[in-house]
Amino acid sequence: MAEFPRTQIESLSVPRLIPGTNWWLGFSHTTRARSKLIMEMQTRERLADILTVFLEAGIDALYGSHPAAPNGLPEAIKDAEDRAGRRITKICIPTFDTSDTSEARDKNLRVMDDFAEFGCDVLMPHGGTTDVLVDRRSRTIRQMEFLIPEIRARGMIPGLSTHMPEVPVYADEMGLDVGTYIQIYNARGFLMQIEVDWVQRMIWGRKKPVITIKPLAAGRLHPLVGLAFSFATLREIDMVCAGTLTADEARETIEIASSILEHRAPRVDLQETRSKASVKDKA
Repeated sequence: MAEFPRTQIESLSVPRLIPGTNWWLGFSHTTRARSKLIMEMQTRERLADILTVFLEAGIDALYGSHPAAPNGLPEAIKDAEDRAGRRITKICIPTFDTSDTSEARDKNLRVMDDFAEFGCDVLMPHGGTTDVLVDRRSRTIRQMEFLIPEIRARGMIPGLSTHMPEVPVYADEMGLDVGTYIQIYNARGFLMQIEVDWVQRMIWGRKKPVITIKPLAAGRLHPLVGLAFSFATLREIDMVCAGTLTADEARETIEIASSILEHRAPRVDLQETRSKASVKDKA
């Protein structure tokens, strides 16, 4: 399999398809029972197997890990790197204290130090941090004058993770020194705050590449539908972050995404049910 198409976050080369970690860390966006199932089934070995599949396809980035991630994820990253002989670019989304006190700033500096030591390449305050700091009245994002230079000082590329479509717009208007943005984007409009066409227009107007998340609406969209929509309506510089539960799902996701970009039919085995017998080609 040829290596997956790539783009740039500043000087950093990254694949346009990036695995996410919600399906590894217990964030199903469906029910508590399903989130519990994720936590029970995922292990260091299984996560290393999934990551190895991505690495072997040239997909050498990961979105959403952190030094204290459960289910043995930090160790699984190293296991997969050792197996494939290839380093994983870490795109991390820590939570920061937004109190704007000296104590909070000291705490936030320690968080940055921890992620720098972890080997984080792109550090983006989580939406739970970023979105609290947005001021729609003044079209600004507070505390960036502190957070962004400190991230840079530790050798990481700063970005902004958000669930608000305003954030990339305001960041561009402010001229913030960031390398990329996160934006929820999917054909169903799942967790999106405004209409899909408005978010697409916002993404196309950005000065920086955008990493789009939840392309399959947390399992509510078929991979062929969700990935086709995302890759067809984004710029070539933008990325799609998709979660996979198993190594087999990772292989299917990579093949479906590759087929979309190459304008061909995906080479995957379809699920078999009795109702499909009448539409199958006869041997």
